[in-house]
Amino acid sequence: MKTEKREIGDKGEDLSAMFLMKQGHKIVARNCWKPWGEIDIVTKKDGYLHFVEVKTVIRDLSQFREDEEYSPFDNITFDKKKRISRAIKTFLLENREFTNADWQADVIAVYLDKNSDKHKIDFLEDIDL
Repeated sequence: MKTEKREIGDKGEDLSAMFLMKQGHKIVARNCWKPWGEIDIVTKKDGYLHFVEVKTVIRDLSQFREDEEYSPFDNITFDKKKRISRAIKTFLLENREFTNADWQADVIAVYLDKNSDKHKIDFLEDIDL
């Protein structure tokens, strides 16, 4: 049985995958989990591999402000970046067809409206790890 947090995360990842496909990305893998880190979505676009971290939160989107004090991007801490980096290295070692591929790490913030099925997506590309 999934927790509410996991269900929210899964919904955000599904919405993110659809968003990425509409942007021309091809999904290569999802939920690549290792004890030392996880990659939510791996895509390929224009010769680059994109390792995408998804952060999902519930908000009242009718009251949403871009300059809000807290952002899901704030959850991408130094330790989280280190775990993502290790997971990327493992993925590349285990998937030799991508060993020499150019790649980047991206983050998607998904804001689910607490009063409807609406959502908002912010895409931050090529973060420093």
